[in-house]
Amino acid sequence: MPETFENVRDESLKALSQWLESCRRKGKVARNTIATGIVVLDHLHRHCPVPRDEALSQGGEIKGARSGLGTILQRNGVPSSFLKEITTRQAHQDGQRLFQAFDWGKKLAALPKGEVSRLLVEMIAVLSTLAKEWLKRQNLKLQIDRRQAPSSWVQLIMENAKDRSGGVVEQHLVGAKLERRFKTQIPNYPAHAGDKQTARDGDFAVSRLVFHVTATPNRAVIQKCAANLVAGMHPVLLVRSDQETKAKALAEDEGIGTQLTLTSIENFVAFNIIELAATEEKEFFTILKEIVEIYNRRLGEVETDLSLQIEVQ
Repeated sequence: MPETFENVRDESLKALSQWLESCRRKGKVARNTIATGIVVLDHLHRHCPVPRDEALSQGGEIKGARSGLGTILQRNGVPSSFLKEITTRQAHQDGQRLFQAFDWGKKLAALPKGEVSRLLVEMIAVLSTLAKEWLKRQNLKLQIDRRQAPSSWVQLIMENAKDRSGGVVEQHLVGAKLERRFKTQIPNYPAHAGDKQTARDGDFAVSRLVFHVTATPNRAVIQKCAANLVAGMHPVLLVRSDQETKAKALAEDEGIGTQLTLTSIENFVAFNIIELAATEEKEFFTILKEIVEIYNRRLGEVETDLSLQIEVQ
């Protein structure tokens, strides 16, 4: 007995739902996953079934997930600003699993072409809706109590960004602080562009200082600091205040505990606010707003998640 459209539709939507659920990490579905799903379904919409070698590169990456991603997103009703490119290996593995869930389109190919198209448009709409909901996320809006010390303000920023940042807020806040402090051009990179990819000694370099910013310190960043010391540079490791003890232990274990400067991002930014306010005879809050303005500009230049912009009131 041939499959009816309703049966195939129900099974397909169930498979898509199960795939999304299997991709949840820490209870959330990542942007990379949503975009990957749209790329996979777009492949099937254009060619069903799709030959494996036409959908995947030799390295197993889904074709169209890098340079062509913006075009695919826009074709399916999602602004290209949602994500510039899919680079995580896990996202490509997720995409392969989605192809396999539909047997590379063979489970849909029994339907008339028009019905296949209608079904894939419906499934793409499920993911497009998730993408649009993600884009509607609110900025980090913070009510600042001006009676409190600058360290409390920076702590408030960090706490509000904790579950959303993934290291992005930390890096661009430090970059903004350095730009405001030294009044010079500080290189600006996406937070997840690795040092090896960009041939950098660290996240930022000023004279012989190399700044490393991380929300979750690990042995790899300590080893980069050790490499800086060998090269005659002084590493400054900046971590969230609740990660200082861990970072110190790692540095001591690596044998460089007394050779690098290690401090919290909260103190690093707060002390700068106090110093600049005293030097320029300005209010602490005025300096904070100036740093936040620079932060928002730097974030907008290289990141796609503009919901991480900060509003202080």
